[in-house]
Amino acid sequence: MTENISIQKTGPVLRFAPSPTGMLHIGGARTALFNWLYARHTGGTFLLRIEDTDRERSTPEAVDAILNGMRWMGLDWDGDAVFQFARAARHREVAQKMLADGKAYRCYATADELTAMREEQKAKGLPMRYDGRWRDRDPAQAPPGAPYVVRLKSPQTGETIVHDLVVGDVRFANDQLDDMVLLRSDGTPTYMLAVVVDDADMGVSHVIRGADHLNNAARQIQIIAAMGASIPAYGHLPLINGPDGAKLSKRHGALAVEAYRDMGYLPETMRNYLLRLGWSHGDDETISTEDAIKWFNFEAIGKSPARMDYKKLDNLNGHYIRITPDETLVGEVAAFLERQTPPRILSMAARTRLAAAMPSLKERAKTLVQLATGADFLYTDGKRDLDASAARLLDGPGRARLAAALPALEATDWSGPALEEAARAHAEKTGLKLGDVAQPLRAALTGTATSPPLFEMLALLGREESLIRLRAYAD
Repeated sequence: MTENISIQKTGPVLRFAPSPTGMLHIGGARTALFNWLYARHTGGTFLLRIEDTDRERSTPEAVDAILNGMRWMGLDWDGDAVFQFARAARHREVAQKMLADGKAYRCYATADELTAMREEQKAKGLPMRYDGRWRDRDPAQAPPGAPYVVRLKSPQTGETIVHDLVVGDVRFANDQLDDMVLLRSDGTPTYMLAVVVDDADMGVSHVIRGADHLNNAARQIQIIAAMGASIPAYGHLPLINGPDGAKLSKRHGALAVEAYRDMGYLPETMRNYLLRLGWSHGDDETISTEDAIKWFNFEAIGKSPARMDYKKLDNLNGHYIRITPDETLVGEVAAFLERQTPPRILSMAARTRLAAAMPSLKERAKTLVQLATGADFLYTDGKRDLDASAARLLDGPGRARLAAALPALEATDWSGPALEEAARAHAEKTGLKLGDVAQPLRAALTGTATSPPLFEMLALLGREESLIRLRAYAD
């Protein structure tokens, strides 16, 4: 863990600041992507800060999930990741300075007093917020040794304006914002203070985050003013909804980035798809990362929530699978299989077969799951286990047709065109269609009813291996 923030920075400085209380959420990944794109577009700096001040809920596993998710997405950050909890002494230092400058004060109100205050406000139909009872009192009036919190002395008149790059100016009446707590009674800094101090110390020029943080911006601007620091440019991104327009939740499908990786989506797909969830460039749907970096701006971010469309995601992933180099896809499939339980490690022979079959395999796959499943017959040698559809093809006349066709295949050159010509001639000689001969062959060769072009696969597997599989079901 590091608190070092002294790295060389250029241009605008942006940050992604997730809390390590769970996996990297799809909405967080989009926020990270937008920050990363703008930093790369402007030649600026993209920083990563882990906001781990919630010690009860923050876990090392969640930290690893965030870092791994970022790396898988290809969102590299500049310098080391900063861990917020490690900077608690700095946060307290700033609060003490505001206390000394009269910008903050000690509040000795007890928990019982605050509860009674809220109950009274509720009974009168008033907004429930701190009433400033210790704002102008002498701390000497408190009992000796009484615990206290440090509160910001917020402005009580006028308004705080958030000049938002996405939604425009948003105004907050200051008399509706109470004096927020900066330090708890045990001396630990609050999230609101820590965020502002870290942004200031890290030189963050743009705070781009989800719309659920918009209300925090007014309070944070007040802390910034009390510190005498510069106010960053704010931009609050619309939320992501499910296909039905309701807030995205588990019932709509996976929420974590790593889940999409495990479902067989490529990182290029996720970058493209998340970019288009709330940002547009004309009618372009397929946008390479290079073009995204070249074109990205804040003006094209929409103001309304975006909707997940899983069919569109599948189609986009199919596009990226088709344009990805075959050797790269072999590596992706191998990595996908190694993540399975138990891990499946491809031999060099299996990798060679997979690479040779990839041009045909990738034409019909929309995910790595489909790609890996469709290539299953290439990974190991010997007799295939039949799925239900393949078993049906080898019921009844299927085995007899397979046995009858074998001599014609055994007598020919073991190349795709020669094998196809031999099978076709045998079909014509016996009054069958080519499919009547090919389907039992495919079932015995692959264990399924579908595969890349059959005769290419026979040639790829070779005479010896192909005949072992075919003879196993020709008896």
